[in-house]
This record gives sequence, structure tokens and C-alpha cells, in this order.
Amino acid sequence: MADAIAAIANDEAPDKETLKGAVRELLRALADKAPGHSVEVRVPPYGAVQCVEGPRHRRGTPPNVIECQPVVFVELAAGRVAFADAVASGRVTASGQRADLTEVLPLTGPDGELLEAAEEEA
Repeated sequence: MADAIAAIANDEAPDKETLKGAVRELLRALADKAPGHSVEVRVPPYGAVQCVEGPRHRRGTPPNVIECQPVVFVELAAGRVAFADAVASGRVTASGQRADLTEVLPLTGPDGELLEAAEEEA
């Protein structure tokens, strides 16, 4: 995770395996920090999680979906980009009343260390 964040901070693209590992670890941290099933966060092609308390989604397309590219998700998780700014710029698509991660981001500090709230849940 730290290697992916460092590469992005240096305006470099992380290698595929590093990025995949970072995204998957950060998705787990997100699900731990905001447990629930009312929002689905998709980061294709590396993974998706359901999180945020609220009504459980059971069938079809979830009513609350957040989707972005892997590098954008790492930037969000590391606090390099604000969620609202990423949505406004079109780097994140968010649909549904609960599709807002502002309250649970960032997940890491600038060097990739999980923040205490995320660590306590993990």
C-alpha cells in the first residue's frame, strides 16, 4: 500500500500488482471502518465491497453505488483527493442517497499507514 501511495505522490503509475494489492487492502479497511451493506464501492478490475450502515441490498443493481479507477481509489483512501472533489470532477461516479464516503475517508496517512480508526476495526 505504501509503495502505491508513494508512486502516486511522485506522479508515477504504480505497477499492476502493487496497485491491485493496495486497492484490495484499502477496500478491506473501508469495509472494516464503515461496516454495513447499503453502499457498494466498486474499483474495477480489482474488487468491490459493501459498506456503510443502512438497509441491506438484496437483488439487482444496488441503489447506492460508488465506482472509480484504482489510482483514484488509492488517492481517496490516502486523503490526496477529497471525495466531493473527485465526484465533481467526474473521477468518481456516485449514485444513491447514501453514496458518499466523506465521513469515512481518508483511510491512511500520507505515507500509507492505516489511520487508527481503520486499524482498530481491522
